[in-house]
Amino acid sequence: MSLSDLIPAQYRVAALAVGAIALLGLGAGGGAATAWWLTDRHYSPQLEVARAVATAKGEQLVACTAARDNLAELTGEQGRALGKLQNEAAQREQAAEAAQNAAHAQAQTDYQAANRLQQERTGGDPAEAAESIIDKELGL
Repeated sequence: MSLSDLIPAQYRVAALAVGAIALLGLGAGGGAATAWWLTDRHYSPQLEVARAVATAKGEQLVACTAARDNLAELTGEQGRALGKLQNEAAQREQAAEAAQNAAHAQAQTDYQAANRLQQERTGGDPAEAAESIIDKELGL
């Protein structure tokens, strides 16, 4: 009696089917592992380059963002300083105009007194007074 006589036929068929399925599974797993290994070898250099480029671009982005934020802050400071300078210029202009008006008002009485004296000296004729002033300025 042999071993095959001791195992019924349906169990032998089932054992062969299980063995075939196991071999197919091992083949599929081995094929998948081989495909993964080949894909990894093929794409690894490209992925390393892509990672390096992405890292460099990320660093550039961080630097550009920091520069942009710095420029935005400087622009804001410059705008505030410009506004302050414009306000100060407007205040100086108003102060100068007020000082000019005050000086004009103060000089008006002296100007009128000088005109009276000049007219008295030349006999009261405004034309002669003007001629005398011009001649004196020109050294004639």
